[in-house]
Amino acid sequence: MTQITRRRFTAGALAATGLLAAPAVARGAGKPRLVVIGGGPAGATVAKYVAKDSQGAIDVTLVEPLAAFVTCFHSNLYLGGFKDWKQITHPYKLASYGVKHVRQKAVGIDRDKRVVKLADGKSLPYDRLVVAPGIDLKFDSVPGWSEAAAEIMPHAWKPGKQTQLLKKQLDALEDGATIVMIAPPNPYRCPPGPYERASCMAHVLKAKGHTKSRIVIIDPKDRFSKMAAFQDGWQKHYPGMIEWMDPNMHGGIKAVDPNTMTVTTDLESIKANLVNVIPAQMAGGIARDAGLANETGYCPIDATNMKSMVDPNIYVLGDASIAGAMPKSAFAANSQAKVVAMMVRGELAGARTFPARYANTCWSVIETDDTIKVGGRYEAKDGKITEIEGFVSKPGEDAATRRQTSEENIGWYSGITADIFS
Repeated sequence: MTQITRRRFTAGALAATGLLAAPAVARGAGKPRLVVIGGGPAGATVAKYVAKDSQGAIDVTLVEPLAAFVTCFHSNLYLGGFKDWKQITHPYKLASYGVKHVRQKAVGIDRDKRVVKLADGKSLPYDRLVVAPGIDLKFDSVPGWSEAAAEIMPHAWKPGKQTQLLKKQLDALEDGATIVMIAPPNPYRCPPGPYERASCMAHVLKAKGHTKSRIVIIDPKDRFSKMAAFQDGWQKHYPGMIEWMDPNMHGGIKAVDPNTMTVTTDLESIKANLVNVIPAQMAGGIARDAGLANETGYCPIDATNMKSMVDPNIYVLGDASIAGAMPKSAFAANSQAKVVAMMVRGELAGARTFPARYANTCWSVIETDDTIKVGGRYEAKDGKITEIEGFVSKPGEDAATRRQTSEENIGWYSGITADIFS
């Protein structure tokens, strides 16, 4: 395996989408307008690379209320004590490329007039629009749970106060505590994420000498990403601490009760000291309200360019999109964004375009110096984004391989966050 450094990550991602070969575009009057909704790994990357590589030929506006972005990816490492809050918080530094950062919430899209409506009552006209709002949570997907209940039984699946709340609860536990995690149904943000989170929680408990504590994962799925490698790692590092229950074991979730901190399934009622509810998910509301989503709650796209199947003037990417075989991950969103940036420059500035090539890797920490990964390369085939090459960590890999994968994970994070936000 080759270690991923910041330079190698950025150069490789650019080459994969053909952006390194794209010609410069001269400045001119009456610039075409690109508006980007959402400043996460998808939206911020598009805004940066369209502005940077068009050399001022396209007017680029990023609509994002936040001044700094807290990454959901590597937030499990914050929970586990591997990183502090500052290390997963990234101020936007895109102005030097010509990106106008409008710190407002987008509240509507008028597709006929091609304008984005802002919370302050103003509107932004666009020639092309990128919609990258991430996910919304289905608070009613778990009986007894709600947005209010999340203040007691946090989800921490959107970065910010919820992540800090979950860490506070985790750090306050005494030995003998029971943690219950309710895992989400497919499709959802970061397929390996819940299981890395359980690993990082177990790491905290083990480090404190909590030999009597346990973590119960109640899953609506009968399999999960990197399952064999995770379970092998749990047995190695946390024997008897993590129990995974599939639907055949628990029979379904009947209710959660935040007042009594209980989780009831067909099998049993579990009294917990901490409950982490990760519910079902859907595309962010701005995309759904604009009619860009279908009955799944996510947005269908053209696999060759990430354009909305509903509106040819709009691209939808990242977690909100239906991206075929690609998972909903930061790496995938950044890869899709490089393709979209190329396509936007082709449409609005006459730059060269190339067939879309996508990539993804997801790393998951099990324990210190023990990290696993899954990923692949993807192309558009038969109307869908299809995996053409894949890889996944195997159980029983040697310590040197896992240590190198851990270093690769840290190098990738440094590289991708610089690539997105700086």
